[in-house]
Amino acid sequence: MLDDVASERLALADELSGLTDGEWATPSLCAGWTVRDVAAHLTLSTRTSVPRFAWAALKARGDVDRAFADEARERAGRFTAAELIAQLREMARVDRRLRLSGPLDPLNDLLVHRQDIAIPLGHAVEAPVDRVEPCLAHTWSAPFVGAAKRFAGVRLVATDCGWTEGEGPELRGPASGMLLALNGRAAGLDRLEGPGLEIARSRH
Repeated sequence: MLDDVASERLALADELSGLTDGEWATPSLCAGWTVRDVAAHLTLSTRTSVPRFAWAALKARGDVDRAFADEARERAGRFTAAELIAQLREMARVDRRLRLSGPLDPLNDLLVHRQDIAIPLGHAVEAPVDRVEPCLAHTWSAPFVGAAKRFAGVRLVATDCGWTEGEGPELRGPASGMLLALNGRAAGLDRLEGPGLEIARSRH
């Protein structure tokens, strides 16, 4: 698991190192987040403690999404692009995460956020399917993501691995696109097809 996380962090650092100032300021797939904000967010995964995040959530009046965004933007403003890239490289093999998160959360975040950055920039990112597949099951069952509810009444089929879930009209496509869609990114649906697509689009 740590090998996969390290590979994703280092690959992201390499991709970020070639960006212009304008590209760092590009809106990502995360609403209201720039590419720089997403990169800064990913440097926090080994640095955030439960007390620190509880304080951030308190300041955000209990809004967890806002707390994550506030933390990311604060860090994005405090460090240069070169410093954020260096931090990603330094933490590549650090096996530490927020105590409330699961073992697959760091890998899932990296796989999704790399696409959050790459797609708006027009860059192709294709993660190995063996990294994506376990994150599909993880995301489906994660209550805070809401994937099972969002895709209720649809049968999901990843065409490049053995993962399937749900019942109803079929929605199929590559695992990487499926993972984006499960994590609430409408852009993931652009890579999927089938009679279940209309239902899925109506809920994103």
